[in-house]
Amino acid sequence: MNHIQVLAPATTANLGPGFDCLGMALDIWNRLEVYPGSSDPNVPLVEVMGEGAGELDTGPGNLVYRAMAFLFNEAGQEMPSVRLECHNEIPLERGMGSSAAAIAGGLVAANAWCAREFGREFTGNELLEMAVTIEGHPDNVAASVLGGLRLVISEEDQIFTVPVAVPPGLRAVLFIPDHRIATDDARAVLPQSVTRADAVYNMSRMALLVAAMAANHPEYLAEATKDRLHQPYRQELFPAMKLLFKAAMDAGALGVFLSGSGSTVLALTQGREMTVAYEMAEAAKQASVEGRLKITQPTDRGAHVVAN
Repeated sequence: MNHIQVLAPATTANLGPGFDCLGMALDIWNRLEVYPGSSDPNVPLVEVMGEGAGELDTGPGNLVYRAMAFLFNEAGQEMPSVRLECHNEIPLERGMGSSAAAIAGGLVAANAWCAREFGREFTGNELLEMAVTIEGHPDNVAASVLGGLRLVISEEDQIFTVPVAVPPGLRAVLFIPDHRIATDDARAVLPQSVTRADAVYNMSRMALLVAAMAANHPEYLAEATKDRLHQPYRQELFPAMKLLFKAAMDAGALGVFLSGSGSTVLALTQGREMTVAYEMAEAAKQASVEGRLKITQPTDRGAHVVAN
């Protein structure tokens, strides 16, 4: 089998009120290179470069490798001998979908291998079902596999997903703290129940958010990205969040939210990106929070083969 190269995008989940059911692909990419396996025992099964180098598993426990093995099992084939190179641009444990990108990249690479070698190719929806099985929740993986902004829910063994249009020229300004927040920790601080008022608050903002995106009404995003189900509770893990939100909005952002479970804060813009980025950085500096800025945009492309 020849070399396969796959790109998998970063993602942002929730977008404020869309807890566990909204995800959007971002124009930041992990690159996966798949080669036939080496007979040299000193050559690692998985080589990780960039984000996660020196800490991610380089053996069969690596998430990319496990995703590939999952697909081969679904195809009724044994996992072939492969060597993987993971060139990672997506930070770990920052709410930018690093695990979703690993899963999506592995599934797409294995799918390309199966199509070439065995004539068996899974559809995008089938890949999504596998990704949800591996990941456990659908928001990030739907956007990473299929691209774009995705409304997605799972009901027993069924996945329902609908693409949502994004206003033209929409950009994303990200402040990515050095401070990490593990997804398990971010879920642990959430209450087991919420008030009816908070549930209605989020339902209305979620509906407004989808409508504002699809109907190109970005002026509603300031209200539509507000949330009462998860962000107020996760602020205890990242107290500077509220300061960054205010700085972004005061600088002209359309809306702002905690990306996924954090710690990244994402501001949506249509212009004034540099001003928003500068003010977010200043707010972080005043709060003694180290981090970096990234300006990017949504992408309609999910994980895909670029060389085969």
